[in-house]
Amino acid sequence: MTRDTSDTSDSGIDPTARPSGTGCAECDAAGGWWFHLRRCASCGHVGCCDSSPGQHATGHYRSTGHPVVQSFEPGEDWFWDYATNEVRESGPELAPPDSHPEDQPSPGPAGRVPADWARTLSR
Repeated sequence: MTRDTSDTSDSGIDPTARPSGTGCAECDAAGGWWFHLRRCASCGHVGCCDSSPGQHATGHYRSTGHPVVQSFEPGEDWFWDYATNEVRESGPELAPPDSHPEDQPSPGPAGRVPADWARTLSR
């Protein structure tokens, strides 16, 4: 898929950047868990969504200025642009894989999600 990448947010997208892993980098390092995953379209960093306790995808944007993430959930290919606060239904095809493994649960990872996880989601 091709598209115009001339606006400010899209200019930082690197379609060749591979995902940093199959789970949130910070949650994995700290033994935490996540609700859904987002992938930085600039560098491939995988972080957890804003409903997750750590909100690491947004933290990555704040610390790096990388404005565009893509859902890293199986079957989802939408993008979020932090700079414009907009969902984008399409964007450039990023380097594979385009999601975490389908057998990896959401919330995840298996074994680290508390029984009361739904009550602890950030709103």
